[in-house]
Amino acid sequence: MTPPARLLPGLAKKDGFLSHPFDEAHGVRTSGLVAGRHLKSGHAHDRHATAYYGVAPSVFHAQLNRWRKTRPATPIEQTTFVDIGAGMGRAVLLAAELPFRNVIGVELHPALVRIARRNLAIWRTAGREHVSARIVECDAVDFAFPSGPCVAFLFNPFGSVVMRRWLRAMLRTFADRPGELDILYVNNEQEGVFEVQRSLQMRNRKRAESGSVSPSLVRLFLGPIKRSRADREADTRILANQPDGEYASAPHEDCSIWRWMA
Repeated sequence: MTPPARLLPGLAKKDGFLSHPFDEAHGVRTSGLVAGRHLKSGHAHDRHATAYYGVAPSVFHAQLNRWRKTRPATPIEQTTFVDIGAGMGRAVLLAAELPFRNVIGVELHPALVRIARRNLAIWRTAGREHVSARIVECDAVDFAFPSGPCVAFLFNPFGSVVMRRWLRAMLRTFADRPGELDILYVNNEQEGVFEVQRSLQMRNRKRAESGSVSPSLVRLFLGPIKRSRADREADTRILANQPDGEYASAPHEDCSIWRWMA
């Protein structure tokens, strides 16, 4: 008999694991906290991983609603949603209920990919997948974004080194596609990476010849987004049960929204 697969540290009851009400309501598995040091896949970027923890559904929906009020260049029905660092896929599941063109989750760790794909299969069977959704196993920096408008969702997936590499890759990919990339950043610990890139672009614009305009990053929103009471209570209970007390819950997430535009 093949022995059962070993759970990642943080996903077993002995590690203080508690389920989020989202999982209990929908029969999926997106709960648990896996510290970045336990997310080893053999990739050079492993040491820059932050941690796995599912985004609060209330924060996800509030951030999406705020984004939709920014008047994106194209309607949501023509936009592909891409979750960078999808983990077990909670954001992918939530996005699949919305009228996006497509939904893609990008995740590096193979164990998280397997769980996310099982979750998506459950979501599909339950009739909650309203648009085509899939999970891609690859490094975020190497992911090839599809043609057409895209919104990239990030829930603090990695540290500054990888964030700089990822952002540079995005700007190359969308260099001739102004208005086709929006970035929704939750728990924006590396906001400074975006600010530095924005400053560089502003300086380059001033040096450019008069009349030559190139696309640049524009920040549309910066501020806290509150969790709902139910999510706040759930996250507080879950994180307080972690034996090492390494992480703590707050009543809100610091967030930002960026747009690549001419």
